[in-house]
Amino acid sequence: MRFVLASQSPARLKTLRNAGVEPEVIVSGVDEDNVTAESPGELARALATLKARAVVSTLTDHATVLGCDSVLEIDGVAYGKPGTPEVARERLRMMSGGTGILHTGHCLFDTRTRQELRELASTTVRFADLTDAEIDAYVATGEPLVVAGSFTVDGLGGPFVAGIEGDYHNVVGISLPLVRRMLAEVGIAWPSLWAVPRKLRYDEAEAARYDETRGGTERAQAAAEAVMELLPKGGRVLELAVGTGLVAAELVAHGNLMHGLDLSPAMLHHARVRLPGHVAAADATRLPIADRRCDAVLAIWLLHLLDDSTQVLAEASRVLRPDGVFITTTEKPESSRYAAGRTPNEHRSEDALPLLVARAAQYGLYLDGATTFPGPARGNTAVPIYPLIRFRRSAS
Repeated sequence: MRFVLASQSPARLKTLRNAGVEPEVIVSGVDEDNVTAESPGELARALATLKARAVVSTLTDHATVLGCDSVLEIDGVAYGKPGTPEVARERLRMMSGGTGILHTGHCLFDTRTRQELRELASTTVRFADLTDAEIDAYVATGEPLVVAGSFTVDGLGGPFVAGIEGDYHNVVGISLPLVRRMLAEVGIAWPSLWAVPRKLRYDEAEAARYDETRGGTERAQAAAEAVMELLPKGGRVLELAVGTGLVAAELVAHGNLMHGLDLSPAMLHHARVRLPGHVAAADATRLPIADRRCDAVLAIWLLHLLDDSTQVLAEASRVLRPDGVFITTTEKPESSRYAAGRTPNEHRSEDALPLLVARAAQYGLYLDGATTFPGPARGNTAVPIYPLIRFRRSAS
């Protein structure tokens, strides 16, 4: 599932990440200054709705989009980002020793079901008595200039918050309990959003250097040529964990119709350039594809990263047409160990050949082809040779 956060707030992104969710961030570009509403709470909800709708209008594939916006209410007046040091300083003096209500509007739009939910969470905030010196020092940091209400509870402004009544995360800018309930209303369980282990996640810096550190175009060409030995001619090919799309692009050059899925927004950012309109965010264990729609499914250097490869095999079998093929690398950790002159690992990886053959058979996938290709040499070790195997989907 593609889960998009329609907000540029680092605090909202960090809150979701700390809760195990890695959203794709798309900034809406909504001009907040020109939006009005009957009350501060309604203003927050309206801004969140506009953000979500603006992002939805740019999408070319299905996604669940969450827009959020926060407004501080004091004595019935709405306060957003101050923007200038003078305004921030005046506002903090007004807030000192007082109480306000932090409203965060939430709008969840699920494009698959066309459902739009609009909710508001409100939390009472008590502010400490601040000295002029503290206010001046805080304003000088720049933090209060770019946040709703001129303060943060999770940053430098935390010591200036004497207490809250309600959801702490809502003061940060996103109410996790509320979002969980909203997701449930559109049929999405919160645990299904939990991010995969760190070893499967990549930030933009890692994604930018991924091709170079994995052997670049030369390695991709070698992998693609090996895959071509096992691919049927023509048909629809789905690559799981497509990464930056480097191998997939080589396969397109060989005349294949390629589609790619990945969980990493950073990797997909690069893949979309190489495979425009043919990549999407999705989990390999829950493919957003109907039964028997693919002629081939590829998993290049994926299975060894998993804690359990069973569900990937099951999903590959489900989406393959009868006589379709599942092609995957195997024994990657062992190939690297052999190239470095080491003995096999006592703990076999999830891509171990005997394990894959036994598991695949449970889902009507039977080993019927194999080849190899060279990988990039690392340090002073020999060039590792990676096995590539093909399972064929039974006709039944």
